[in-house]
Amino acid sequence: MICSHKRVGVGVGVGVGVGGRPGNEQAIVRAEKLSAGAGKSAIPCLFFTQPCLLLNLKPGPKMSNTAISSFINYLIVEKGLSANTIEAYRNDIVLFQNFLELENVDMVSVGEETVTRYVAFLFNAGYSPRSIMRFSSSLRHLYRFMAEEGMIPENPTDILETPRAFRLLPKYLTDGEVETLLSLPDVETPLGQRDKAIIELLYATGLRVSELINLKVNDLNMADCFLITFGKGAKERLVPFTDTARNWVEHYLNDGRIATLKGKDSYVLFLNRFGNALTRQGFWKILKAYGRKAGIGDKLSPHTLRHTFATHLLEHGADLRAVQMMLGHSSITTTEIYTHISMDRLKQVYFKFHPRANEE
Repeated sequence: MICSHKRVGVGVGVGVGVGGRPGNEQAIVRAEKLSAGAGKSAIPCLFFTQPCLLLNLKPGPKMSNTAISSFINYLIVEKGLSANTIEAYRNDIVLFQNFLELENVDMVSVGEETVTRYVAFLFNAGYSPRSIMRFSSSLRHLYRFMAEEGMIPENPTDILETPRAFRLLPKYLTDGEVETLLSLPDVETPLGQRDKAIIELLYATGLRVSELINLKVNDLNMADCFLITFGKGAKERLVPFTDTARNWVEHYLNDGRIATLKGKDSYVLFLNRFGNALTRQGFWKILKAYGRKAGIGDKLSPHTLRHTFATHLLEHGADLRAVQMMLGHSSITTTEIYTHISMDRLKQVYFKFHPRANEE
């Protein structure tokens, strides 16, 4: 049985899981019209359980298509996106290229039906709604660029609806969980001092992990408690931090970091045990270890402290614009997701403490 999905919505809807089981109510993929088709390769429908070939597709080392190369150059030169963002676009597009090989379709010959089948294929493969939303966004940007440059007559990704309503509320830590996490590093050791300084600084600033590991010693103004960082698109911003964070960073600088360097020179603030710059993967392993000790391993990720920073600020009355500037969000709509969390918290407080809230 072959399925042709005539319309794909990217937004809130009742999804269908793999094998026809009910999926997440916030599923990003929603097939509004289904009809039988013929003459296409055997791509499994949302309602069937055949193995998904896409799970075996891996991003390749390079992309030969001229249109794609031009698009990547556009992202680098004109948009000024970060290396990590460029790599994400590259991997998303290469994955789509691999799918097109299964379909025997050329990049410039893609139509709405192919785009629809690709999104349905991703969903059936078990990708999360957030991942599929990112894949869809990458395709929209690519084909919008190709259409504007006259490489194709029309944009086949117009069939993908903009995900205005779709939101996955980010996980964040409670005040108690933060305190537990902060109490775990052994500050009598050089690496424990580093870890304590890192967690304090992340919670105090809401930095992205890429921003944290790229911090230089001179990026921090210890006298006035603020730092300079370069976020997405190499945009510079100033972020304040607390006296507590400053004290622990200074303690690390004056003790643990010197011991880790062992006479070497380095401008990088946070180092691994060998005196080299800490990597994203290295930090991930460190944080997960502390998460397991704290009993919050299932909700702790490198981005969790950033979410926690924003959520706690808003819960305690911070201005949304100020939080946007500290997080480095180009659009305030990105920051607004944290207001939903804060509102949930306000409702919990209201129904717990208002004398008439629980009356029939």
